[in-house]
Amino acid sequence: MFDHVTIRVSDFDASRRFYDLALGEPTNSGDFTEWGDFGISAASAEKPVTRRLHVGFGVHDRAAVDEWWARMTSAGYESDGEPGERPQYSASYYGAFVLDPDGNSTEAVHHDRADPARSLIDHLWLRTRDVAAAKRFYETIAGVVGISLDSDKPDFAHFSDGVGSFSFVTGDERTQHVHLAFGVRDRATVDAFHRAATEAGYRDNGAPGERPQYHPGYYAAFVLDPDGHNVEAVFHDRQ
Repeated sequence: MFDHVTIRVSDFDASRRFYDLALGEPTNSGDFTEWGDFGISAASAEKPVTRRLHVGFGVHDRAAVDEWWARMTSAGYESDGEPGERPQYSASYYGAFVLDPDGNSTEAVHHDRADPARSLIDHLWLRTRDVAAAKRFYETIAGVVGISLDSDKPDFAHFSDGVGSFSFVTGDERTQHVHLAFGVRDRATVDAFHRAATEAGYRDNGAPGERPQYHPGYYAAFVLDPDGHNVEAVFHDRQ
């Protein structure tokens, strides 16, 4: 689903300890500390703390869900839901929930469609005051970044690439300050993403171009969705 998702944290050391315990050794450590497609970075005045996000991390079986929840709660982190079946999501859905140091809900989850070998992030849930507006934005870029609208209700919009997913749900207190990056196949697709969003009236947050501060050949563009989340299309040109 995502090339990467980044959240901003109020206390980097505290969040690093939490996610090290939750996810193991990071795959990259620097200005952005990352575990596969999920990363954290210190908040600043320009890039505030991420609030009220739910992120589900896929694991290989139900025993791994149980072990994860026991490990996190034994370390003193607050449970947000004990291990168990959640048939309201699917017949095979089994998850457990813990709050991170900034109050975001994290989950270990196993279900029939989970593919932790492909992607650490199984799904995201984001709260919004206007599901319809969020849906219109992501429908605008869906065909370019390879996602589709799988479920459409007045209070719920669910997008997927066939394996991972993200959803917007109605909430008076919306999710804030998430960075969502979609990997695309070439530079022309990055350009098409930016053009589709800005021509539809969405706010530019960075024109298509090289970002060598990340790595040589990093070509990306950025726009803001209706809730102010920073949405990116990126192509890693490593030739």
